[in-house]
Amino acid sequence: MFCGTAEFVCAPSKVRHIPVLLDEALEALAPGPSKRYLDCTFGGGGHTRGLLDSSEDAEVVSLDCDPDAGTRAEPLAEEYGERFRFCDLSFQRLDEASSEGEFDGVLFDLGISSFQLAEAEKGFSFRLDAPLDMRLNPREGQSAADFMETATRESLVRAVREYGEERRWNRVVNAILDARGTGKLQRTVSAAEVVSRAIGHTGRKPRMHPATKTFQGIRIAINGELEAIAVALPKAFRALKSGGFLVVIAFHSLEDRIVKRFMRRMAGRPEHRRDSRSIHERVAYAKLTSTKAVKPTAEEVERNTRSRSARMRVLQKVAQPEL
Repeated sequence: MFCGTAEFVCAPSKVRHIPVLLDEALEALAPGPSKRYLDCTFGGGGHTRGLLDSSEDAEVVSLDCDPDAGTRAEPLAEEYGERFRFCDLSFQRLDEASSEGEFDGVLFDLGISSFQLAEAEKGFSFRLDAPLDMRLNPREGQSAADFMETATRESLVRAVREYGEERRWNRVVNAILDARGTGKLQRTVSAAEVVSRAIGHTGRKPRMHPATKTFQGIRIAINGELEAIAVALPKAFRALKSGGFLVVIAFHSLEDRIVKRFMRRMAGRPEHRRDSRSIHERVAYAKLTSTKAVKPTAEEVERNTRSRSARMRVLQKVAQPEL
């Protein structure tokens, strides 16, 4: 079953999809008979399929704003019938596909999918020459190329220094400003070259491409990814049943920080060391299953290098917060 208004006409992708921390996420979501789940980031459907297979009557509602995700969801709709529903929605709009206290578990697998990286026309990868887009939903918003051509210096600094955590941010920002109007910022490969030249050689072989952090920061900026997480988490918590589990897999330190602070707040714990309020002054609406994030095993990292920066946090709901 599908909801939403998009038309899905893209050919099926040949990209191999490996869901990150699949076993750990399924265990955290405590599968069992007659349970209902919300997968806020369908991607390639790996986590959704795992949940549907966890019990013969499990039901899953999955969201994704990537126009191609609907095509990838069609085989699951055929296989699982009414137990699976796909919605063409970004996860910050999850309240449009859910109601209060509806789900036994809610899952987020943040970041971008293997499909988005591998498909050149989406403009995420500097290894594939294409128009520099980077929008999670290309039907709305500003492309990365337009952002680099028109953003204020302050916005560029925020994207490169804060979101990308690029140490040589000043050089990169100046290079982007100098490249405006030349056409170099319009395509992935040429834009990456602008960044690489600005960073220069460090005297040793880099562990990652010099443009990686800058591209990441610009992607986060144009998609409003951190703001979206902050909006979505309270909605996801409200959609949980009492006793249900919220599971979030993050790949970026800034994402993980937002998740960690939200979960600590819901559990009645200080969000950071400077918070001087007594724990007795706080209201706990949930409990943390662990104070530490779950990381992938060495075997998983070897099998799927994309998983190496993954961090999973789990929260169990106890009560519904007052409005």
